[in-house]
Amino acid sequence: MATSKTLLIVNGPNLGMLGKREPEIYGRETYEDLQNFCRAEAQKRGYLVEIFQSNSEGEIVTRLNRAMQGNYCGIIINPAAYTHYSYAIYDALLMLSVPKIEVHLSNIYKREAFRSNSVTAMACDRQVYGRGLEGYADAMDLIVHITEERAKEGKTR
Repeated sequence: MATSKTLLIVNGPNLGMLGKREPEIYGRETYEDLQNFCRAEAQKRGYLVEIFQSNSEGEIVTRLNRAMQGNYCGIIINPAAYTHYSYAIYDALLMLSVPKIEVHLSNIYKREAFRSNSVTAMACDRQVYGRGLEGYADAMDLIVHITEERAKEGKTR
């Protein structure tokens, strides 16, 4: 069961193939390396982390819908290819009131033109790109910052 100090990390298609898929773009770290990195970085910040990966848009939407019933303090999402056209994931993100950060390992703005369009970023508080695994740590820091700012404004979520 998620606690108020739990981050949900949702990763989209092909991220399970990290280290094998275009390592010159995505790096040589494996998906297991990414998971271990995220757990360690979350622990440094006093958080627990749940990590979910799917190649299926529907499964990602279902996981985000289920997150509404959890007690998460933030969502980090790398929708991968769904970034560019998934209004279903966009809608699922909109329903969540916790801070949401979109992450991309590569710089999507310096790649093929279609990658610079992010439908899902419009439903997120911020976007981090081009920082490799470090982008997930940056996203955690942004969630801390957004949470603190909301607390100052008197917003709980």
